[in-house]
Amino acid sequence: MSLDTSLVIEGKSPAQLAWIRFRKDKVAIVALVFSLIIVILALLAPWVCALLNIDPYSLNKTTIDSVGLPNAPFGGMSRAHPLGVEPGTGRDILARLIYGTRVSLIVALIATFITTLIGVVLGIWAGYKRGIVDGIIGRTIDLLLAFPSLLLIISLAPVMQPRLVAMGFPEGNPARMTYIILILSLFGWTYIARIMRGQALSLREREFVAAAQASGAKTSYMIFKEILPNLWAPIIVYASLTVPGYIAIEATFSFLGLGVVAPTASWGGMLADSVRYFRSDPAYLFIPGTALFLLVLAFNLVGDGLRDALDPKGERAQKV
Repeated sequence: MSLDTSLVIEGKSPAQLAWIRFRKDKVAIVALVFSLIIVILALLAPWVCALLNIDPYSLNKTTIDSVGLPNAPFGGMSRAHPLGVEPGTGRDILARLIYGTRVSLIVALIATFITTLIGVVLGIWAGYKRGIVDGIIGRTIDLLLAFPSLLLIISLAPVMQPRLVAMGFPEGNPARMTYIILILSLFGWTYIARIMRGQALSLREREFVAAAQASGAKTSYMIFKEILPNLWAPIIVYASLTVPGYIAIEATFSFLGLGVVAPTASWGGMLADSVRYFRSDPAYLFIPGTALFLLVLAFNLVGDGLRDALDPKGERAQKV
């Protein structure tokens, strides 16, 4: 009896299965496309603005009247300025939105990377070693979570930013961005560390970990070769959900005057300026506010989609 070679069963890796599940979530796919477009616009901001013949720093005084309000209706929207111009300066809003995206993404991505790196390593180390190591890391997490982080950030900004300049960081916005990244990393790693600790406590009881321990494997090998490869799914999900949170936090800091300052474009700075012109030019508030809302929403939807794709047994994934 001959075998039917037309039927070939092709095995799929966990990553391929996760991608298949992710593609079924149409909302997450749309959010992913939108997020990628925003990231590409941020990376290519100088070329995009040059192609559209707009500039985030040019003072277009001819587009505003004697009191600083846009001449054209709807916040000065025109063919030359598709989203209008800023009251008082006449700067192009679309160009400043594109450039402001760069600031938000730089802060959010770097802070997320540092936060995740510290939290994953310390969390797995605490869960695997237990004992005194777990106690020290656990009490440190409790201490950091007890701090009123927002008040501490506001109070330390006038002191720490000059210190960073004295340490060699460029004065002005680079020092301000570095301060925000350091503060977010200092207080942000505790959450992922607790998640990783719980996962490591479970994995350390598995047979493959016991076998590696019996063979005399070192702690570093156990953490990075045995336990970490089994935790990529929650790490990716956590990172994807942390980025939009940090984007919103960066905008909040800029709104409070702790982030980048003019003339550098920032979404939070634009929102802070727009409050003064809300009655006379409401479009200036709604445009950057809507952009921030859509970007944070898109990243959150991508994170939800990744969570469902990487954890198909989850309650939400089973409903999809």
